[in-house]
Amino acid sequence: MPVNILNLSAYNITGIEENKYDYHIDAEVKNHPSKCQNCDSDNLVGFGRNEQIIRDLPMHGKRVGVYVDTRRYQCRSCNKTFYERLPDVDDKRLMTTRLIKWMGQQSIKRPFAHIADEVGVSEMTVKNVFSDYITELERTVRFETPQWMGIYEIHIIKKPRCVVSNIENNTIVNVLRDRNKATVKDYLNRLKGKELVRCVAMDMWLPYRDAVRDVMPQATIVVDKFHVVRIANECMEAVRKSIRADLTVKQRRGLMHDRFTLLKRESKLEGFDRINLESWTKNYPALGAAYRAKEGFFAIYDALSVAEGQELFRDWESGLDPDIKDAFHPLTRAVNNWMPEIMAYFEHSVTNAYTESLNNLIRVMNRLGRGYSFEALRAKILFTEGVWKIKKPKFSRPEPTPKISNTYECFTFSKMVSSTRGPEREINYGADISTLVRMIEEGLL
Repeated sequence: MPVNILNLSAYNITGIEENKYDYHIDAEVKNHPSKCQNCDSDNLVGFGRNEQIIRDLPMHGKRVGVYVDTRRYQCRSCNKTFYERLPDVDDKRLMTTRLIKWMGQQSIKRPFAHIADEVGVSEMTVKNVFSDYITELERTVRFETPQWMGIYEIHIIKKPRCVVSNIENNTIVNVLRDRNKATVKDYLNRLKGKELVRCVAMDMWLPYRDAVRDVMPQATIVVDKFHVVRIANECMEAVRKSIRADLTVKQRRGLMHDRFTLLKRESKLEGFDRINLESWTKNYPALGAAYRAKEGFFAIYDALSVAEGQELFRDWESGLDPDIKDAFHPLTRAVNNWMPEIMAYFEHSVTNAYTESLNNLIRVMNRLGRGYSFEALRAKILFTEGVWKIKKPKFSRPEPTPKISNTYECFTFSKMVSSTRGPEREINYGADISTLVRMIEEGLL
């Protein structure tokens, strides 16, 4: 009898054929049924055979097909017929369970077409296996609900998507198909432990605010500082671009390259940058006013309280130069519309390190997204092996077995170590953003 190269103990191998691309393996089940699958009677008779082709893991770079000689039985007690069950074979597909698991794991890392070619199935089959695999992961993998939650926009495959993150641990816990209120609200409603969320940081997108207010009214909403100061920079840029229209070609090129000097904080300007800034702001008063307005707005974030921040903003707004007031209207409008959420920063700050990591991820996601569906890319972000940030339980000595002694027909316990605290559990904080960026840039994702 041929060697069992399948390494499946429930089968006998009866023949092996090999060609350039495939292994064709004949097999039969070792242990046949002794009772009816319908009524549990043992009064069975053979009722024919049928050969079934079962796909298995590729071996030695070749596709594997297992031809199982499957027996059919009839129960003389209930007159029903049935085929013997095939061990280690998936209930939904004629594939081994190990192949299904392998295809699911591989479908996160590789294109469906490559896996389909390697296994010898259709691309649609791989897609369906992938879908089932992700559904199972969604059911079994639980990311810790963050007390400090981030809700931000990220562009994946040319569309804005909502990213839900754990700010304290710099991780992603979900990526939603879109950023609509209904989608965000549905996710938050199904979130276990949503009542424990204390703070939600977000960009200025009204559906996010409305969804959080409806579902998690106990959470404080904070607009991330990064998104606010970015508007201040854009307003200053609008002034710079308006000035360029009246410049010579040479002057225009200089102002274009010096935009990076204008974007710097004044406290960080040195040498040639400072000379450049003084030259431009002296020759173009509106540009100087725009730069001072930008710097003045940034200084608001040095406030130590909400009340101080509001006072600084009102003073800044009333002191805007009339020549640049229209250019800075998007900023004043945003702050006035989102005043409570923006000023909440002074009680719940969001670190710049977090926003910089998210920006890096946005950049590499745009590159990675080519050729993938949203579902596949989302699975890469959330479920790729090695990206999770996990807190393992602390090492602890197992509790001793209680010693029981019988005294006067009463049980007494001696030297028992009691603990009111149960065993610690493993905590999965989600996909680490820094790890994701590194794996993508190294070609591991």
